[in-house]
Amino acid sequence: MNAKTNSILEKQPEHFLWSLNRGVATITINHPERKNPLTFESYAEMRDLFRKLVYIDEVKAVVITGNGGNFCSGGDVHEIIGPLTKMSMKELLEFTRMTGDLVKAIKNCPQPVIAAIDGVCVGAGAIIAMASDIRLGTRSAKISFIFSKVGLAGCDMGACAILPRIIGQGRAAELLFSGRNMSGDEAENWGFFNQIHEPKSLLNEAQKMAKMLAEGPNFAHGITKTMLNQEWSMSIEQAIESEAQAQAICMQTEDFVRAYNAFVNKGIPTFKGN
Repeated sequence: MNAKTNSILEKQPEHFLWSLNRGVATITINHPERKNPLTFESYAEMRDLFRKLVYIDEVKAVVITGNGGNFCSGGDVHEIIGPLTKMSMKELLEFTRMTGDLVKAIKNCPQPVIAAIDGVCVGAGAIIAMASDIRLGTRSAKISFIFSKVGLAGCDMGACAILPRIIGQGRAAELLFSGRNMSGDEAENWGFFNQIHEPKSLLNEAQKMAKMLAEGPNFAHGITKTMLNQEWSMSIEQAIESEAQAQAICMQTEDFVRAYNAFVNKGIPTFKGN
């Protein structure tokens, strides 16, 4: 990790592991003895990190995973669920807005975010996976939007908006009403997982994909991610016009010129993100 990245991060995160290798950042939720739950502090720290990624040019792609064979077991029962039962409405709304801000931060950072999902992936863990741009998983993964099981609505952290766009309205409704596990095979068949891998190779495959993306035209990738998010609320005519403007901006980059020159000279372009 170079000096500029260190200065932006200030220090290693306290509540999860962070590494940076050739443009690929890996975030590892790291409480394996409890299947990697989240706390108030880890929610906030992860939100803040994704916000900072907007300004870290050295990071070209992000992989998020969990340690010890599980992705994330959601909010910690003792450190989050228990205290929530004693909070005022104002305090509860502050919490739910904060957790929603994590999804916004994942969506708004320009880097492609790849979730590598094995084992337990429930509650807020399932939401983090859902908010990622690409999801790689295993057949042993168990994904559950478990909110109805604890007396809450399925509309948590954007689930009712985002999940139907990934797997379809009917399937999303079933999962959000029932809170049941979606198996790894279902996740692949329904389009939640982009790929299935063996547990031992999952992280390596996710990092390999991230490296491939990191070596691409990073400025253009950021534009693609922005348009994927913004066009949800646009008409087709608005989307086509917005894409015309976005593509014209990309045509001003040196990466576009590099790709043309490489093609003319029968070579492979080296993209630099500008």
